[in-house]
Amino acid sequence: MTELDLDMARKVLESQPFSGLVGARITAFGSGAATLEVDMRQELRQQNGFLHGGVLAYAADNSITFAAGTTLGPAVLTGGFSIQYVRPATGRTLVARAEVVHTGRRQAVVRCELLAVGEDGAATLCAVAQGTVLSAKQG
Repeated sequence: MTELDLDMARKVLESQPFSGLVGARITAFGSGAATLEVDMRQELRQQNGFLHGGVLAYAADNSITFAAGTTLGPAVLTGGFSIQYVRPATGRTLVARAEVVHTGRRQAVVRCELLAVGEDGAATLCAVAQGTVLSAKQG
């Protein structure tokens, strides 16, 4: 098995065309946690100027799956997740911090906080998510 580390996680993220389209990057990976960041570009906003909810859902889903990969191994798939939007995301950067709550033999439960970071560096909670990630390993 290939060693799972931040460099490997970045290579996996770079291989995802949609992640490239959104401009996502992994800034932390390991020990049951992962952090994904997305710059809040104009193209990712909705009609009121807030970051589109689909971008928040993408960041939650992907950070949850990467965090689970640190405990289940690299072959994982999202089984499902839910997201609750707390307030509109505005600012400079979206930060999705996911942490494994429980890992079993075939699945992990992961929580994620989504923070909007402003120009001044202040972070504001804009959504929370929780998901189940399944091992896709055969056998």
